[in-house]
Amino acid sequence: MNAESDERIEAAGKAAPGSAAGGTTKVERELGSRAPGFIKASRPLHLSWQVGVFVVGLGVVVAGVLMLVLPGPGWLVIFGGMAIWATEFVWAQLVLRWTKRKVTEAAQRALDPKVRRRNIILTTVGLVIMAVLVGIYVWKFGLALPWTVDDQRQGRSGSTADMG
Repeated sequence: MNAESDERIEAAGKAAPGSAAGGTTKVERELGSRAPGFIKASRPLHLSWQVGVFVVGLGVVVAGVLMLVLPGPGWLVIFGGMAIWATEFVWAQLVLRWTKRKVTEAAQRALDPKVRRRNIILTTVGLVIMAVLVGIYVWKFGLALPWTVDDQRQGRSGSTADMG
């Protein structure tokens, strides 16, 4: 009566532990639905549960995609929507596992002393170049504060000659 296929569950049980995670010893959660038992017991109820989870997850993912171009934490919201989907769908669970694995690998690479040294050097060079460009701009055009630009254009540099 479960919406999951029996073959998928058997195949997951036969797979070597850690084979999907690249040999990690961390115990991963079982793939499949995390719906309450009384919902899984009824196929129509479970199907409607899955539709509801899909619609809610889709709404969150769409909001995250919109936040990529609008202000907001777009990627965080997208991964939140994926986590909602992962409560019910195996494909979303596999995508989240792969994403977590890649993020962990990237974090470990970033902590490598050679990579950290390279990143620090590149950041320092970039900041020096930016400081030189800002210095050249200020030397060439002067430092005009945004709130005094209109006054300078109109010839009113704070004098009271115009009044009266």
